[in-house]
Amino acid sequence: MSRAILSCSGLDKPEGSVAREVAIRGAAATGSEIVCPVLMNRAPARYRKLLTESALIVVDGCSTRCASRLAAGQEAKVDRKILISDAVKTSDMALESSLSLGPAGLALAQSIVDDLVRNLNAPAASLEPDTAFEPPTEYLVVTHDKFEFRIPAVDYLFNENDVWIRVLDGVARVGISDYMQQSLTDINFFDPPKPEGVVEQFGELGSLESAKAVFEVIAPASGTVTTVNSAVVANPGLINEDPYGSGWLVEMRLTHWSEDRSLLQDGAAYAEIVTRKAEEA
Repeated sequence: MSRAILSCSGLDKPEGSVAREVAIRGAAATGSEIVCPVLMNRAPARYRKLLTESALIVVDGCSTRCASRLAAGQEAKVDRKILISDAVKTSDMALESSLSLGPAGLALAQSIVDDLVRNLNAPAASLEPDTAFEPPTEYLVVTHDKFEFRIPAVDYLFNENDVWIRVLDGVARVGISDYMQQSLTDINFFDPPKPEGVVEQFGELGSLESAKAVFEVIAPASGTVTTVNSAVVANPGLINEDPYGSGWLVEMRLTHWSEDRSLLQDGAAYAEIVTRKAEEA
């Protein structure tokens, strides 16, 4: 498979300089073609054939995610995403303040490229079958005009904000409903909560962004975030493809589940909510 790499310009932050270096080294290591962000913005036809035939790797310097937004604007199919600011946090490495990369910045860039090369052909761990949280097999279906919205018939509970929760032995997996992913259309970004962050029921569990809207993920229960689905951070389109399976968002360790569950709806009750929302839309 041919590959292409798009990075942010890297002109105003050290993280941007690392992103540029990762693109250069990554292209050399993987045989990828580099996509110029300025040219892609001004003359997108230049890269139309390349993006159609190649898997695109996007490298962003900071949470503004300029390169990811540019790729989304061109409706490019992104294979993998790298966020340098997150890599800095996880590496516990202090970058030099200069825009010219020093030893720390160059070492980080090479480490990211090494990880990319090592994992490029391996499936993301989050996409492997999870025997604890198996996807639903039985659905209720709400039909409105030409649309069908699937709702798991058992084991899933919902808040009225279109967020589902599934609980197993005090641990919960959380995501958004099929109705909401269809309402948002193509989801381009998932801004996740911090791991080990504490959230109250109806607090914020990150946000999703599509070309149509920004959606705040409202926590269906109180607890501590234990896991963020890194596969969805890298490829938010998984939410559209499989909202109750590989498109889950976070896992939580619950703290007040016996009280919180009384404010949630089972599948049948949530189906009535979806019916009302679809008719009012």
